[in-house]
Amino acid sequence: MALELDRYRIAPGTPVRLADRATDDKQGLKREAAEAETAEIIARIDGLQERLYAEGKQSLLVVLQAIDGAGKDSTIRSVFGPLHPQGVRVAAFKSPTEPEKAHDFLWRVHQQAPAKGELVVFNRSHYEDVLIVRVHGWASPEAIERRYEHIRAFEQLLTDAGTRVVKILLHVSKDYQLSRFEKRLADPTKHWKFNPSDLEERKLWDDYQQAFEIALERTSTEDAPWTVVPAEKRWFRDLVISRLVLDALEAMNPQFPPPSYDPATVSLDGV
Repeated sequence: MALELDRYRIAPGTPVRLADRATDDKQGLKREAAEAETAEIIARIDGLQERLYAEGKQSLLVVLQAIDGAGKDSTIRSVFGPLHPQGVRVAAFKSPTEPEKAHDFLWRVHQQAPAKGELVVFNRSHYEDVLIVRVHGWASPEAIERRYEHIRAFEQLLTDAGTRVVKILLHVSKDYQLSRFEKRLADPTKHWKFNPSDLEERKLWDDYQQAFEIALERTSTEDAPWTVVPAEKRWFRDLVISRLVLDALEAMNPQFPPPSYDPATVSLDGV
């Protein structure tokens, strides 16, 4: 299935205007065919992830960022849920604890970075410290500018140590966010996912969009580029993200390690 991914990538140094990017793009594809393709891709990811874990030399980090209600949890469940849990981990970043606040902003994040052989998904990430912090003015503009530099250096450190970094922004409209909030309030099983404070944050929509745009411009690099994925068609979102993950793993090309023994000399007779 032909799928153009370059239109969603943010080239280093490129100005970003999220309002000009479609949130419901599907590239003319049909849902049934796309879902079948996604299932095949995830099966291939599963095989490559097993090789990644067995090889134990490289790792993959997938960073998921989005405004509230954009579908981070459902993305993780759909794309990464089918994978073998051995070697796959999700790290969710909420408001920092007091011990975390007592350290630099990357301290808690670095502890969750993938070990060799792991595929780790960040549900939110170190980017919260240049997004919500910027919107609410919890740090000075000068401090936030330095944080962009620290983030670029941190991600370069991970890359140099053998971690491939895939950064994804789930892109939705303000109207779509409202529809998700309405569904959460209408479904008692989803009430836990809603917080009235989300409505206060929603009033800052334009500020958040600007914060996202600046972060993408400052931190999309050759080794760790951003991809802005239209996320309102969930089946299309899953197809794009699964392809991004597959492309990363295929480029890494992990291999099963050779055995430390000669299988031809092993006999199971009489065991």
